[in-house]
Amino acid sequence: MFYQQDQVPVHSVVLLRTREAAVSYPRGDLQLAFCGACGFVSNVAYDPSLQDYSSDYEASQAFSPTFGAFAVNLARRLVADYDLHRKTIIEIGCGQGEFLNLLCALGDNRGIGFDPAYVEGREDLALSVGGAALPQPRPGQVEFIPDYYSEQYADRHADLVVCRMTLEHIQQTGDFVRMVRRSLEGQPDAVVFFQVPDVTRVLRDHAFWDIYYEHCSYLSPQSLARLFQWHGFQVLNLSTEYDGQYLMIEARPDGAHGFVGPDDDVRDLAAEVRGFAREYPGAVERWRAEFAEAHAAGRRTVIWGAGSKGVAFLTTLGLNDEVGYAVDINPNKRGTFMAGTGHEIVSPEFLREYRPDTVVVMNPVYRDEIAGSLAALGLSPRLLTV
Repeated sequence: MFYQQDQVPVHSVVLLRTREAAVSYPRGDLQLAFCGACGFVSNVAYDPSLQDYSSDYEASQAFSPTFGAFAVNLARRLVADYDLHRKTIIEIGCGQGEFLNLLCALGDNRGIGFDPAYVEGREDLALSVGGAALPQPRPGQVEFIPDYYSEQYADRHADLVVCRMTLEHIQQTGDFVRMVRRSLEGQPDAVVFFQVPDVTRVLRDHAFWDIYYEHCSYLSPQSLARLFQWHGFQVLNLSTEYDGQYLMIEARPDGAHGFVGPDDDVRDLAAEVRGFAREYPGAVERWRAEFAEAHAAGRRTVIWGAGSKGVAFLTTLGLNDEVGYAVDINPNKRGTFMAGTGHEIVSPEFLREYRPDTVVVMNPVYRDEIAGSLAALGLSPRLLTV
């Protein structure tokens, strides 16, 4: 075990409508361990019975122009690369269906989305780029099933299976990938596309704010490739995008059950694990000192980004009065409270009157977007990024 945090909130983006509910939210332990044979990192203290992905689970990033542009470009590439026109697409963990709708609209495809947190009526939430709304599928073109994807749906065949930012929430990753592989039996031309956080960036940047209870499984490029090859897939493409945060794999079912490694990459990852264990306590103390100094001087500080990174950041640092508010552009979060610490989530417009001295950006990929929003509000606080 190389990282431990006791009693962290078991969910980070659930909508909590009172401060009391947020402060008393259920907790579990984090104990990250590293497998020296395959490079897999997991929370060995994870208890799946504590998880409840209900309709109050609010993880949409569709309100960000930066994220919207990334999602649109990704969808266009997948449609072009795999000739996704008048095909069937399944998305596992589809959220509110924004990405699946986009894939279906761009290629006149039929879609089936699975997610227990799906809320009927939210699928009309459209991604946009540069203020221009993107095409939307026709009524009835996409079906949403508010449930976990499981063996009972294995008869739903697809030309493309998409699974974005979901595999890291699954404890038995091998069983899950094997189940997806079985659903594609007899479909050698089908393609799967999975997207997960890249653990190598988390380790290298000592990003303790990217470690939270929902993420029980952490994958590197090599361990992700091994996982798919081990369970009967041929890897077509493996890449990192979104400023190195997202690891993406494209694969096709293959009759051979190959396995890569162990090799030097596992030893390299082991070195990153040792480096993280050695350095992250210093990163924690530097951030605590930053907030303590600002608070003692009477300066107002907010964090921008009331999602999982924000919850992990505040709870790991043990921050309370040192931070005034958490800011988020998602209107569904406004007036709710951060799990664990109980900080109120406010809109960017709230800052016009609050006038913070410092804004801590929870994801550096959004720094320019946030700076532009602050400037539009007539504000020029000091910007810090994690």
